[in-house]
Amino acid sequence: MGTIGFPVTRTSSSLVAPSSATPHETLLLSVIDRVAGLRHLVRSLHVFDGKAAAGGESTPAKTLREALGKALVDYYPFAGRFVAEEDGEVKVACTAEGVWFVEAAAACTLEEVKHLDHPMLMPKEDLLPEQAPDVDPLDMPLMMQVTEFTCGGFVVGLISVHTIADGLGAGQFINAVADYARGLPKPRVTPVWSRDAIPSPSKIISPPPRFELLDLRYFTADLTPDHIAKVKSSFFASTGQRCSAFDVCVAKTWQSRTRALLLDGAGDPVHVCFFANTRHLLPAAAMAGFYGNCFYTVKATRPCGEVAAADVVEVVRAIREAKARLPADFARWAAGGFEKDPYELTFSYDSLFVSDWTRLGFLEADYGWGTPAHVVPFSYHPFMAVAVIGAPPVPKLGARVMTMCVTEKHLPVFQEQMNAFTAAGN
Repeated sequence: MGTIGFPVTRTSSSLVAPSSATPHETLLLSVIDRVAGLRHLVRSLHVFDGKAAAGGESTPAKTLREALGKALVDYYPFAGRFVAEEDGEVKVACTAEGVWFVEAAAACTLEEVKHLDHPMLMPKEDLLPEQAPDVDPLDMPLMMQVTEFTCGGFVVGLISVHTIADGLGAGQFINAVADYARGLPKPRVTPVWSRDAIPSPSKIISPPPRFELLDLRYFTADLTPDHIAKVKSSFFASTGQRCSAFDVCVAKTWQSRTRALLLDGAGDPVHVCFFANTRHLLPAAAMAGFYGNCFYTVKATRPCGEVAAADVVEVVRAIREAKARLPADFARWAAGGFEKDPYELTFSYDSLFVSDWTRLGFLEADYGWGTPAHVVPFSYHPFMAVAVIGAPPVPKLGARVMTMCVTEKHLPVFQEQMNAFTAAGN
């Protein structure tokens, strides 16, 4: 049940299996899929106001359930289970057991809970699926809950295991469900497993990552198109080059956080890391429809005082220089030319990890009731300082930066710096 005033009642829960026969086989994962740090749950809420009615008598929950069964024929590994072999290597057993699917009803309208805008007026736990009985959540690639609201709107709550797909891959799968929900005979993108297309350089045996728990605080800021455009314009005037909204969001968040960290001194280096798609750096034929993990870590490092004191244009430049190294760095890794495995990440308070949710395809998913009014990711972990870049709820434009990246001590300065940017656009 939900909170008093906005109860949520789960009305049914069951496994949704592929709607027709699928291969029963055990599939190998790529070396990137098997990175230990990816064995975690990714949670998100997708809010649909339901105003663009799909027509017919079908409810969102019934429509999505049927479409999910069809999509699982194409994406049958999602209906399987992760298994650990005797050698400890994780694989996907394609058992067709299915995805855990929960139907629920909320006793309120989406408007009454502000379309789940921040701060949320409903606990996310009410809108995300409860785990399936007798299955470790980390062994089930996907769980889904569809909660229908009294206004005709609905929320799709997703929990997936990062091991099966990166953000682009998960977005591709969700759009396949949406294609079937709208009555298409097959998904617009034909999926391929092709995990052997991912390079597999001899892997250095690294010790498992140490996770030091950080007591981090949540903070969200919206950057308007005007503020982003001003920085883009300044960067172009200074360098003659263009930069992206992503570059601006990362630069401002990294600088704001670094200025807060200055409370502890200016000498040490600070880092910002993000995960760049590398499909374009591999053979196009193998990557068309690929939905596994296919990314490389991009990292920029500068002295703390330098990041704090620089003009934001210089911080953007540092990020773009790191991005420019991606093709060469990825090629070097693929050829085995590395001493430290770049996928074995170190999580410490001097590093900010950024995740971009704006280009994954979730904002385009239309189950027949229009695209989502709001997507709320929960990509936070108590051992890593994270900023998630998303979109503010419709009809707002610009970018939303959702963070869990500073401790209580550093929160006031971080908030002040982020708010100064959104207020002044400097």
